[in-house]
Amino acid sequence: MGGKILTLADSPVVGILANPASGRDVRRLVARASVFPTVEKSNMILRMLSAMGSLGVRDVLMMPDTGGIAARVLHEQETAIARHGRNWPRVRFLEMPIEYGEIDTIRAVEQMVSQGVELIIVMGGDGTHRVVSKACGSTPLVALSTGTNNTFPEIREATVAGLAAGLVATGKVRVEEVSSQNKLLHLELGGRGEEIALVDLCVSTECWVGTRALWQPACLRELFVTFASPSSIGLSSIVGYLRPVERWDPFGVRLLLAPPGEGRFTLSVPIAPGLMQQVGVVEMDELHPRQVCAIGTGRGTIAFDGERSVAFTEQDRPLVRLEMEGPITIDIDRVMRVAAEGHLFICD
Repeated sequence: MGGKILTLADSPVVGILANPASGRDVRRLVARASVFPTVEKSNMILRMLSAMGSLGVRDVLMMPDTGGIAARVLHEQETAIARHGRNWPRVRFLEMPIEYGEIDTIRAVEQMVSQGVELIIVMGGDGTHRVVSKACGSTPLVALSTGTNNTFPEIREATVAGLAAGLVATGKVRVEEVSSQNKLLHLELGGRGEEIALVDLCVSTECWVGTRALWQPACLRELFVTFASPSSIGLSSIVGYLRPVERWDPFGVRLLLAPPGEGRFTLSVPIAPGLMQQVGVVEMDELHPRQVCAIGTGRGTIAFDGERSVAFTEQDRPLVRLEMEGPITIDIDRVMRVAAEGHLFICD
């Protein structure tokens, strides 16, 4: 693979992308969402490094940041190497400018892929994983939740996540046995480009992006989802309370929405942590692969995985379709089960 890092031991390389801004949006003010502090993100990375090192991972690439994650990892690495020696991975920070936006994530992922990482551990919310998915191609992801309203990534103990990543990266567990390809929603916006969503795409009558996060459902008019669970929070829970859809089902769902008290019926759903809101439901249909749906709302904004990103008018003629060729994710439970059944943790 062109540009791949060469190491003396020819050991596998793992990428870690930790979003320093995840878990800190406006939902801490309008709801009761918890803050995910920088120190905990750093601690998670250190636990993963320890676990991966015990399995033979010697090289890790990370995205740099100025929020404190990189600085703490570098500081702790010196102590860890002195204590654990060769069993601690060497962390290299990518050489790239920091612009405090999505472009940082895209550049970091592109560099990791071009340098041949076996997989990328992503620490962030649905929005972070959406951006990563634009650039990761067929490189598998270990999706870890450190954001808000998370549906795509999981909340996992970092040590176990590091073990799973190490088992796959070193080839002790075959990635084909423990990974799956996700669905995604694809938006075409006339001549203004394209966008994707991993979980939900929602149309609002509000005509400005503003604080990006959606928490006032009276303005919602159309909702598309790839999967939906009644155990989740956020926009996809609207579908989850009506028609649960599994992550691997070969279809999605489209809802037409209305203000509370209008439509066929009204639901009460957790739009954000601790924030129950009512929304009217007009119509529900299955969304099949490659089926193209024209957005019927004349003007407003479109949110991707819970965050408003695009304003549009009827001249843009936005179109949505469901794709089955989304990012590949590693199933941590399946990795650990395969490893246990194969007696890979026995030392003698």
